[in-house]
Amino acid sequence: MRCVFIPGRTTEQGRYINIGKDKEEYRTMVSTLQMNVQDLAALGVSPGMYVRVRSEWGEATFQCAEGDLPPGIVFVPYGPPTSILMGGQTDGTGMPTQKGWEVEIEAAENPAAGS
Repeated sequence: MRCVFIPGRTTEQGRYINIGKDKEEYRTMVSTLQMNVQDLAALGVSPGMYVRVRSEWGEATFQCAEGDLPPGIVFVPYGPPTSILMGGQTDGTGMPTQKGWEVEIEAAENPAAGS
């Protein structure tokens, strides 16, 4: 399934930046991808299951959660997994394009299970 990938900041994430990025709660937060319920069904996954997301620059695995998003749009708080998916081209701005790129999403095994 192709979707538009929107990483961004959240208020809760901002709290954890101050508490510590090494905390399990922070790692979980930045590894959880929110999708529209219709997109979850189309992929055959439920909240709590995992998906693999591929961009032209890399791939990362995320746990799914239902989000209040339009179909075809996915959201993840900025973090190490979203950075893997981000290219390095800055078009002279000094900052890579961080939002609105197309990605391929597929169901995946739990990464802790050894996949």
